[in-house]
Amino acid sequence: MGLVMGLAIGAALGGLLFGYDTAVISGAEEAIVHNFVTPRTDLTEVARNSLAGTAIGIALLGCVLGSLIAGPLSTSLGRRAGMLIAAFLFFASSILSGFPELGLAPIGGLGVEGLTPFMIYRFIGGVAIGMASLISPLYIAEIAPAKQRGLLITFQQIAIVGGMLLVYFVNLKIAESGTDEWVLSTGWRYMLASAGIPAALFFLAAFIMPDTPRWYVMKQKEDKARKLLSELNDPQEAQATMDEIRGSLSEHSGKLFSFGVGVVVVGVLLSVFQQFVGINAVLYYAPLMFKNIGSGTDQALFQTVLVGAANVVFTLVATFTVDHWGRKPLLILGALVMAVSMAALGILFQQKQEGTLLLYAAMLYIAGFALSWGPVVWVLLAEMFPNSIKGKAMAIAVAAQWISNYIVTWSFKVIDGDSALNATFNHGLNYYVYAAFSVLAAVFVWKFVPETKGRTLEAIESLWKKS
Repeated sequence: MGLVMGLAIGAALGGLLFGYDTAVISGAEEAIVHNFVTPRTDLTEVARNSLAGTAIGIALLGCVLGSLIAGPLSTSLGRRAGMLIAAFLFFASSILSGFPELGLAPIGGLGVEGLTPFMIYRFIGGVAIGMASLISPLYIAEIAPAKQRGLLITFQQIAIVGGMLLVYFVNLKIAESGTDEWVLSTGWRYMLASAGIPAALFFLAAFIMPDTPRWYVMKQKEDKARKLLSELNDPQEAQATMDEIRGSLSEHSGKLFSFGVGVVVVGVLLSVFQQFVGINAVLYYAPLMFKNIGSGTDQALFQTVLVGAANVVFTLVATFTVDHWGRKPLLILGALVMAVSMAALGILFQQKQEGTLLLYAAMLYIAGFALSWGPVVWVLLAEMFPNSIKGKAMAIAVAAQWISNYIVTWSFKVIDGDSALNATFNHGLNYYVYAAFSVLAAVFVWKFVPETKGRTLEAIESLWKKS
């Protein structure tokens, strides 16, 4: 169990990159808009808001590409090699995103023209995150025994929310090092460049890890697979798992729909709903959300830290319940909690309420997501697809997740910055939309998502029948 735990933690550092990048932009968002978008007086309000949303969310388009190439890449080169490539790309993009003028002009010397290299480097970082977001949970699922798989895959989500909380503190400390003006001119660069530290740690961890037994079998390296399985399980279980892997890889063609369309559609819709409930609108724009009710920069970042702390606490709750309660009950419960809290946020904004009520509603929403749709969707995506189509199907599902993430991130900025809508909803319309999608997510899980708790990866294949 010690080796399994160590490998799962090492792979989960890919989730730390995911979380760190998701949250680091929340501290730099205002500066990016201030330096690269606001000076564009030639643009209309809608065009500026759209450009701002694109600049903040451009990494997510890179994530789409990264998740699409991660499946074939991790199949051909290996899960370990994919993690190494992702770590290197993210390290380089972190430094260059913070200092996009490097090699082109003095720091700060490009003015609004610096937006182009900034977006290129953020896109490359997104490619790395997209790769890691697929390969890390896939790696964990393939080295974990069935009884501990749910627990171990939640390490990915713990690392994601841990990365978020860590960078919320980093952003806060950087912001406290100078004035608001200094953060807008210089501090944001240190926020983005700091992401290079977890990238280096992930590279070192992946460098010393083996590949997975299932990948070794796919590449006819059965001796390595058998040796690793014997180290991860007791001898009888290792042999049984070896036989199941061989069977699962030979029984089907490996074509995407060889198990029917249903398994792919369910995976894609899980990914879409995970984003359309609005989680990254809260995580990316939490400081902006609190500034909309009158908080100063430091206070808004501190309130964001509280939201991040709630995220960590309830993700830990999910870790200890996902293999006991099951996947479906957690997803339905979480969706209903999110629906109530998002509707409350919409009402509070529309009624121009200030103070702690909004903070409590945001923390309740985060609790509902962290308990369910945060970790459990990753558990399902890593375990629900049959072995012979796992790489292709998971690539499509994760790409759908990142496309949905981009749509939410871009549209939040456009809707939140619309003067006409704010005259009626006072920044609250987005939250009503997310509440509606949370209700739809609960109904979808109830009707269409099977329970996978306690089954081996190979046994899960029997849940899907080709229609």
